[in-house]
Amino acid sequence: MELIVYWTQVAADKLDNIFNYYKLKASLNIAQNLVNGIVDLTIDLDKNPQIGQKELLLKDRLQEFRYLIYKNYKIIYWINENKQRIEIVNVFDCRQNPDKIMNT
Repeated sequence: MELIVYWTQVAADKLDNIFNYYKLKASLNIAQNLVNGIVDLTIDLDKNPQIGQKELLLKDRLQEFRYLIYKNYKIIYWINENKQRIEIVNVFDCRQNPDKIMNT
C-alpha cells in the first residue's frame, strides 16, 4: 500500500507565510530555498512514513503525530491509514513558545 503525501490547508498556509516573510525580510532566493528545503524533506515520506520522531507535545491526541526538522522548522504530520496518505498538518517555527504547538 503506497501512501501519498498530502498538505493540509493549515500547513500550506504556514508555508506561504514563511515564504512571504523571508521574501520581504531577506530575498526571493532565500525564501524559495527555505520553502523548497521544507517540501523536499517530505517527498520521501511515502517510502518511510515512520522516519520522523513522535511529537511528545501532542501525545494525548488520537492520531500519532510525528515530525521532521528542517533548519528552525518542525514539519508535523500523521499517517492517515483510512485515506492512505501522510497528512502534513503544520510547519512549526521552533523558535516560538513550544506550547503553541498544541494549536496543531
